[in-house]
Parts: sequence; C-alpha cells; structure tokens
Amino acid sequence: MPAKSKAQQKAAGAALAAKRGDIKKSELKGASKEMVDSMSEKQLEEFASTKRKGLPAHKNGS
Repeated sequence: MPAKSKAQQKAAGAALAAKRGDIKKSELKGASKEMVDSMSEKQLEEFASTKRKGLPAHKNGS
C-alpha cells in the first residue's frame, strides 16, 4: 500500500530508520512514533518507497 501523502511517506521513512537501528526510537515524534511499533518493516518499506511526485503535503480528513 503506497503512502497517501508526503507527510505519511516521510513519517514511514523515519520509522523504518528507527526499526533498522539507524536512529533511536526516542528521537521519533508523532505518526512515526506510532508507526514503528504498529507496522512491519516490509509495510514501512512500502510506505517509505512511495514516489513523492503528485502526493499532497497532508492527507485530507477521514
């Protein structure tokens, strides 16, 4: 499943870095903090690898 916004893609990238040990989990904020525990590494890779061109900055509403 691809990311629906640039913010979601960026948060997934940060969570993936923490899951791989590149950064500390304590450095995460907001959505990335929740994503690191609730998503698998494969799911995070799919979100983080989404092309940013054409994505909105933030996802609207529900």
